[in-house]
Amino acid sequence: TPANRSTQQVANAAGAMSMVSVPKFKVCVCGGSGGIGQPLSMLMAMDEHVGELTIYDLSLAPVPPEGVAADLSHMEMGCRVRSYSLDITTGAKPVDHLRECLQGCHLVLVPAGVPRKPGMDRADLLNVNLGIARDLVEACATYCPDAILGLIVNPVNSVVPAMAELYKRRGLDPRKVCGVTTLDCVRANKFVHEITGVPTASINVPVIGGHAGATILPLFSQDPAGAKLPEEVLRALDKRVQDAGTEVVKAKSGKGSATLSMAYAGARFGKAVLAGLAGERRTECAYVMSDVTELPFFTSKVTFGPSGVEEVHPLGQLTAYETERLAEAKKLLKEEISAGMTALGGASRL
Repeated sequence: TPANRSTQQVANAAGAMSMVSVPKFKVCVCGGSGGIGQPLSMLMAMDEHVGELTIYDLSLAPVPPEGVAADLSHMEMGCRVRSYSLDITTGAKPVDHLRECLQGCHLVLVPAGVPRKPGMDRADLLNVNLGIARDLVEACATYCPDAILGLIVNPVNSVVPAMAELYKRRGLDPRKVCGVTTLDCVRANKFVHEITGVPTASINVPVIGGHAGATILPLFSQDPAGAKLPEEVLRALDKRVQDAGTEVVKAKSGKGSATLSMAYAGARFGKAVLAGLAGERRTECAYVMSDVTELPFFTSKVTFGPSGVEEVHPLGQLTAYETERLAEAKKLLKEEISAGMTALGGASRL
């Protein structure tokens, strides 16, 4: 009957849609045993575009990467999970041992480095974490030079320019190196939701500049819900987004930092990159090589596509307050970019 034929046609169409092949990619999480790395690995393993997930960490990590991979492998998901560890007490470096781990990767997320400790100044932190990042980025340059690198290594404002310069010196595309600043956007969106009640799915506050302190500049005026808030509320929210990491550290009584929210934000960045590689262009804010200001690196909206970073968007219209804050952010960011280049070795191009 016509009704039966119609039902069968619907069933056939549904079956055909279910058989459509979803592009699959290889993803590595470097630092996958850590406080950010474990939940980030889980969230990436749940992404439909991830066909293979490799988890790398040091053998001295409190939780062995082999254990993280075994744990994730019991989840109901289609991706293959493998682990790799490195014993640095032998003097080995990632580039010596991570060929299998990194080869064929399309996306490498790097939640690595040490937190700032008592008595450690910003220069000390930069030197330690720059060394960690450099070892990993050199391995990526060797084994997966076309992969997108999402760096979650503090201080991001200094580390990312240095690592992009390293890529440039190797003859590779420095725009493959991205600083993951998504958490600033996530926080700005959530804080506007808390005040306005507007669903978070309908809020999209761009956060530009950098990824530390006053270099973080939420553009509340560019979101319909945020734009309706009084200026005194916006100024307070601006400051809260800047200091949100400290808010979490205090709430954890100094026994931890923003690990879960950072993993959530890192996965959001990762999913945008993979969707773009699959042909579904996505836009997120990220800290990348840029010409939207006079600075060589800057956070703004970035569109990811099949080739990775496809467009770095201009800042758009700013309010008088945002323009004032932009000048402050750029002054600080210029110094932090220069610090990264100096620590890497070689003249800053500013």
